[in-house]
Amino acid sequence: MTTPTHTDQTARAADGDTPDPDGPDRPPSAGPAISVLGRADSSETPELPGLARKLATALATRQGSVRVRIVGDDAMADAHQRYKDIEGTTDVLTFDLAGDPSAPLDADVLVCIDEAARQAQARGIPIEHELLLYITHAVLHCSGYNDDTDEAAAAMHAREDELLTAIGIGPVYGTNKAEPAS
Repeated sequence: MTTPTHTDQTARAADGDTPDPDGPDRPPSAGPAISVLGRADSSETPELPGLARKLATALATRQGSVRVRIVGDDAMADAHQRYKDIEGTTDVLTFDLAGDPSAPLDADVLVCIDEAARQAQARGIPIEHELLLYITHAVLHCSGYNDDTDEAAAAMHAREDELLTAIGIGPVYGTNKAEPAS
């Protein structure tokens, strides 16, 4: 079994509906292929696949593929317990199947739409931006970034902000709605 990084880990799509991310229309310099596989009600996030393609372009120095599955709290809590032995939901779980930051990306990622909705509301941002932060976070873990110390987390979050700004989203992680005056 692949050892997870951070709070990240997931499994390949069991239903075989993973699209071919390296299809004939994909230029080789476009960065990693990032496929977003929704759940039944993923109509809440219609812009996410396009944003993921922009992220892939921003990551053009890294090839490979990342398969992202959108899940709810129950499925995420089950995966979190199964793979990390931690109760409760989390934002993102990543399986780095390549296991080497210098190899082409090969990762499966779970992102929790319910956690994203809560965080997006608290930050005052679209849910797609929060989910894209989770995808970016997962890809950075697969690229050798870690967030196990304050210094490493700051570097990782700075890179997330850099990538999200490069594709027109801007920083997400540190964004919070203004607190109401008391």
